[in-house]
Amino acid sequence: MRLLFIGDVVGKKGQAALTQYLPHLKQQYRPQVTIVNGENIDNGRGISEKLYKWLLSTGADVVTLGNHSWDNREIYDFIGSAKSLVRPINLPTVTPGKGVHFIKVNQYELAIVNALGSVFMGACIEPFNDLPEKIAAIRQRTPLIFVDFHAEATSEKQALGYLLDGSVSAVVGTHTHVQTSDARILPLGTGYITDVGMTGALDSVIGFNSQQVVNKFKTQLPTRLEQSMSEAVVLSGCFLELDDKTGRCLIIEPIYLTNDTKTKRYRHV
Repeated sequence: MRLLFIGDVVGKKGQAALTQYLPHLKQQYRPQVTIVNGENIDNGRGISEKLYKWLLSTGADVVTLGNHSWDNREIYDFIGSAKSLVRPINLPTVTPGKGVHFIKVNQYELAIVNALGSVFMGACIEPFNDLPEKIAAIRQRTPLIFVDFHAEATSEKQALGYLLDGSVSAVVGTHTHVQTSDARILPLGTGYITDVGMTGALDSVIGFNSQQVVNKFKTQLPTRLEQSMSEAVVLSGCFLELDDKTGRCLIIEPIYLTNDTKTKRYRHV
């Protein structure tokens, strides 16, 4: 099974990058399932119903979220009926929405799981004791399991990768908006990368106006950050190929595309 995963789409520039590059990526990789993290798509904070539907119309099959899931309060009005929207699984059972989505590809079924880290993040159920039991239940239905682990600490992400190695097809990190160069297949067959990076404005600090972020650090004062509107954009993500029967990862390939010619000299596109 061929999967395409797109990292955190940040605001209008993230939408522009997705529009520009997703058709090319679909033609190149011919993914059977396309997953997009959409928790920052609404001006960097949360997701609206309109933008959720826009992601599906643009080519996403499944949309995952993260710690900004609830920033746009509109989500409470539509998450219950949004069949392809996945919020973090390690939240209280009363939380609206679902933490896993199943999608059929020919005679096989893929489970897409979204999970939150607990280090330097908001409130959630600690994932190291919560996820193994939930993954075991999902494996009763399918061995093809993709995990979008939305977390801050690199060590926590690596540790969860090893914890779930062999029980899921892939553990792919999101949240930091900075792509790491450690994509690999773990010893028991799980594809892993600490963070795929973001899709949004290249000339920015994690998608936001760089000067505002610099001033926030200099003054140590609360600052409302605006999304960067730089002409240079980037799309980050990864391509994966999974064994349909065993669920093992056969290929994990990072993706980093930008329209910035200076950056292209230093990064493989």
